Amino acid sequence: MPHLVILYTPNIERETDMSALCRSLADCMLEQRDDEGRQVFPTGGTRVLAYPAAHHAVADGKADYAFVYLNLRMGAGRSASVHERVGDALLGATKAHFAPVFDQRHIGITLQIDESPGQVYDGKHSNLHPLFNKA
Repeated sequence: MPHLVILYTPNIERETDMSALCRSLADCMLEQRDDEGRQVFPTGGTRVLAYPAAHHAVADGKADYAFVYLNLRMGAGRSASVHERVGDALLGATKAHFAPVFDQRHIGITLQIDESPGQVYDGKHSNLHPLFNKA
């Protein structure tokens, strides 16, 4: 963890590069620092995944509206100031990515951040973390 999941209306795929957005947001997450200057998110655990919604209805349906929903889920324990900085950075990167699309169509963007304080199970199996945790 953290995992940033993006759900979007597929009508924007011809107007933007969603893979580039994923890379940009992953890089943004890896740049984040806490109040002591430490990296907020582990490199090997950072994931950004994007999915087009096979079925959708946006607003009144009288135009070809688009929507992008981003949900960042992370473990508990980070400060409110870190939450705000991370949210502002991710929203800023998303707005910058979609700026050309805003000039062409109506689009809504929502970013939400959730913590998982009450996990009852958190199983993992990965050989990614050792790549980035070399002392």
